Formats: sequence, structure tokens, C-alpha cells
Amino acid sequence: EVQLVESGGGLVQAGGSLRLSCAASGFTFDDYAIGWFRQAPGKEREGVSCISRRGVRTYYADSVKGRFTISRDNAKNTVYLQMNSLKPEDTALYYCAAIKGRVFGLPGTYAMDYWGKGTLVTVSS
Repeated sequence: EVQLVESGGGLVQAGGSLRLSCAASGFTFDDYAIGWFRQAPGKEREGVSCISRRGVRTYYADSVKGRFTISRDNAKNTVYLQMNSLKPEDTALYYCAAIKGRVFGLPGTYAMDYWGKGTLVTVSS
């Protein structure tokens, strides 16, 4: 059974940091690029960051560049999202998702093969 399980969300003050984790199982992890997406109340789901299969290439939405860092450990089948300098507008449900093969930028939500159930990040002002 394919599983993507996010963790690490929580409540943090503006300017603070959180590190999200995405633990994968049930598929060949290093065949897949992994992306982080988020959905705020009343808004569409949007791409935040993506990392290639070997971790060589990373991509970020303009809104998080310089603040968020994505990384992966293929030995642990896990992807991380380090989020620094958090802002209230970063408040959302954060999902990780997997897409098979190569990526050349942030993939659209429609393109992803597998999804996790999300972890909630709340940033207070």
C-alpha cells in the first residue's frame, strides 16, 4: 500500500520555524520526485516546493524562496521542508505528494501520482 505521511506541523509565532517531514512507503522512493503543496482556507491548493529524485534539483514558489528549504534522505524514504521566518500567510494544510520521473519545475497538483493527508501549520501574528 502506498503511503505518504506528513508530520511536524503545529502552531508557531510569526518569525518562527518548523520542519515538516514526509515519510513514504509502498513504492520505489527514488523513482519519484516529491513536492510540498499547501491549501489555506478558501483558497486553491498551491505548489510550495519540489525536489528531484536524487535531490540534485530543487524548486520553490516565489512566496517561499529564501525562507523554505526542501531536502530528502533516500535511505530513510523521507523528504523534509524546513520553514523559517514564517508568516501568518503561510498558515495552511501542508501536503506532500509524489510524481514519477523527472521534474523541471513545480508540478501542478493534477500531475501528482500519490498524496498524503496533510499536516496543519498555523502561524500566529
